[in-house]
Amino acid sequence: MENAKLLIIDDEPEFTSLTSDLLGRHGFITERVHNGLDAVQLLRVRSFDLVLLDMVMPVMDGIETLRRIKADFPDLPVIVLTASENLGTAIDAMKLGAYDYLTKPVDWDRLKIIIDNALLTGSLKAEVSRLRSEMKEKFGFDNVIGVSRQMQHVFNSVEKILDSDVTVALYGESGTGKELLASAIHANGRRRNRPFVAVNCAAIPEALLESELFGHEKGAFTGAHTMRPGKFEQADGGTIFLDEIGDMSPTTQVKILRVLQERRFQRVGGTGDIEVDVRVISATNKDLEKEMEKGHFREDLYYRINVYPIEIPPLRDRREDIPVLVAFFVRKFHENSGHNVVGFSSKAMEYLINYHWPGNVRELQNVVERSILTAGQGVIQPEHLPFMVVSQQTHPAMSNGGLDWRNVIGLSKNIVPLEEIEKEVLQHALKVTNYNMTTTASALGIGRTTLYRKIHKYEIPVPRFAMTARGN
Repeated sequence: MENAKLLIIDDEPEFTSLTSDLLGRHGFITERVHNGLDAVQLLRVRSFDLVLLDMVMPVMDGIETLRRIKADFPDLPVIVLTASENLGTAIDAMKLGAYDYLTKPVDWDRLKIIIDNALLTGSLKAEVSRLRSEMKEKFGFDNVIGVSRQMQHVFNSVEKILDSDVTVALYGESGTGKELLASAIHANGRRRNRPFVAVNCAAIPEALLESELFGHEKGAFTGAHTMRPGKFEQADGGTIFLDEIGDMSPTTQVKILRVLQERRFQRVGGTGDIEVDVRVISATNKDLEKEMEKGHFREDLYYRINVYPIEIPPLRDRREDIPVLVAFFVRKFHENSGHNVVGFSSKAMEYLINYHWPGNVRELQNVVERSILTAGQGVIQPEHLPFMVVSQQTHPAMSNGGLDWRNVIGLSKNIVPLEEIEKEVLQHALKVTNYNMTTTASALGIGRTTLYRKIHKYEIPVPRFAMTARGN
């Protein structure tokens, strides 16, 4: 890897000079320091692609230098150099994250090979990280996933308010992922390191909701044996998510309005005001404008929470997301349970796409998990699907010139279950390492056995020499 920048850390000037000259002949750019302290300071102001580190040095020994380098730059490859009688130190260095070690006197040809492999490993890890970032940017937002035009509009709306504290109102049917989206907004915003507190206003009895939200003082009511802070206090500095706010009673609505206006409240049974700094995200599956007309929801509260509304579409209106979501749930369930199900057949996917999904994404997740348990292994067929899915095939996706499931399946082959991305990364890794299995496996963070299995799974053509070469 020509023009790579290498930092040589060794207290022997003659050795660093010789090493620099030899590596320079191979196109590397080198810089030399003679103690670990200077090296750590230099790394904080200059960028390097690889470090050569001697284990025995004054001021700061190699182990402590390595520990500090890995603390600040965990992905920077470090090759340690040690005397043959100090192999125990080299092993300790490997445990701290060194890429490899070499004994002195140095075998220069072997050093060149190790450097090349280390640089390739770093390049591949960066490539994998880039591809993962692209996948996240293109197809989803944390665990909120979608390729449809509707969901891309949702993601674009969210991106605009991540760096602000604007009050957000999420609208959508039950099961569309409102709490997941609220959590994603918090996790990607500037309050990410502070609490995210979710309250389901519909699940808490009205008599208890006020105490749950604002807390209570000792003796405030029967059973209040101690003071208890509420959800707003717990969320101070972070985000509070008020789910199903449309089910909140008029009395509690008044108190929520005060918090939004003044950022202060009183505990139940208390007399002193408590100030809080929270971002408020609310959600509901109700039409709040109609609720206002009926007198069930306060108009002033509506305008307080509806500063930045986001509508999450039901699953039946974004059927092209179903294959993507199915792949995500299959992979997630496989990781958690170890079931060996590889995916859904085209016919089974057709049933999923044509079903009307009254429970939206939550229902889809349940169906996927149930089908996996029923099938046990292999490919899920229609007979593994719940009866409600196969019995209610109204085929809305194929009527009136709507979405043809075959086009969805074609789309899913490029995205679901991200196997094409994995295959692409494997092919790229094998090519740049000249099909060195050990180096490829190390770069991708997997074992060689796993690598061989994936090559077989994806039917990746591999030259004969790669399967028989020594070291592979």
